[in-house]
Amino acid sequence: MLTAEPVAEGLLNRGYRVTTEAGAYFLKCYVDAATANRPKILAHHRAMADLHALGLPVAPPLTCAERTGTVAGLDGRLFALFPWVDGRHRHGTELEPSRCDALGTLLGRLHGALDEVCAPLDQPAGYQSADPFDSRELARDLRRRAREHRPYDELDELAVQRLTERLDLLAEHARCRPAPSTAPPTGWTHGDFHGLNLLYADGPDGGPVAAVLDWDKLGPQPRAEEAVRAATLLFNDRTTGALDLVRVRRYSQSYRASGAATAEHLAAAVHRVWWERLNDFWMLQWRYQRGDHRADPLYPASAGQLAWWCQEYEQVLDAFAN
Repeated sequence: MLTAEPVAEGLLNRGYRVTTEAGAYFLKCYVDAATANRPKILAHHRAMADLHALGLPVAPPLTCAERTGTVAGLDGRLFALFPWVDGRHRHGTELEPSRCDALGTLLGRLHGALDEVCAPLDQPAGYQSADPFDSRELARDLRRRAREHRPYDELDELAVQRLTERLDLLAEHARCRPAPSTAPPTGWTHGDFHGLNLLYADGPDGGPVAAVLDWDKLGPQPRAEEAVRAATLLFNDRTTGALDLVRVRRYSQSYRASGAATAEHLAAAVHRVWWERLNDFWMLQWRYQRGDHRADPLYPASAGQLAWWCQEYEQVLDAFAN
C-alpha cells in the first residue's frame, strides 16, 4: 500500500509525505527555477550527507533504486526522497532558555562543519549594500501600486502607511549605509535558517532539534549575517515583529561561544542586516509587481519589526554583541 499526502507547502518547492509498507518518507519536488538545477541539487545532497556523517541533525536523501544518484526526473520535474523525520516546528519564542542556547550552538557547529565539507572559499573584497536612492524610487512606485490596487483592502492600506513611513526612515538613515569592507567574514551557510526549516523532537523542555531541513539555499555569505537574520525570524513576535531580546541574547552568546563569530562580527552583521531590511521590499514586490500573494501574511509583522528595530537599534545591537 502506498499513499502520498501533501505537506504544508512552502513558498517555493512542494513536498509530500509518502507512506509505504517499508515506512514513511518525504518526497520533495523541486519546482522553483532558482533551485531546480540537478548539479546544484546533487552538490547540496553531498554536503547534507557529509554533515550527517559528522553527527549533525541533517537527514540526507536516499539513493535512487537505479543507483543513479539522489535525484530523479519525471516529466521535466526533479524529485528527491528523504527519510521521514518525526518532530514538530516550534517558534523561537516558545523555546526554553536552554534551547535558545542550544540553537545558537547548533548554528555555530553547522557553520564550522560546512567549512569542512564544502570547497574552500576566498574572502571577497566586500559586499555592496543597497543604494537608498534606488530604494526610495521603488518605495514610491510600490506605494502608488498599493493605492491603485483593486480591490483595495486592509493590506493595501497598511502597505501605503508603512511605505510612507519607510520613505521617512530612508531619508533619516541614509547616512548609515554600510561600506562594502564592513562585512563580517564569508563562509558556507545554510542560507534559510528559520523555524519552518527546523524540526524539534518531543521532550519536557521542547526537545532538541531533530533535523535541519531545506538546504536549497546552501551557499557562501557572511556567516554572522545568517545568524542575525535567523534570529529576526526565530525570536520575533508574530503580530508586531518585535524581538524577544532575552532569547536573542542567549542564542547569540552561544553562537559566539561556538567560535563561529566574534562580538565585532555580530555587531557588523546587525548593522548590515538592519540596512538590508530597511531597503528590502520583496514581499510587496511579489504582491504588486508579480501578482503573487503567497508572502502577504508575512508582511505586517515584517514591516512592524523594521519600525521597531529603528527605534530600538542600540538595544538590538547590545543583545547580539554583548
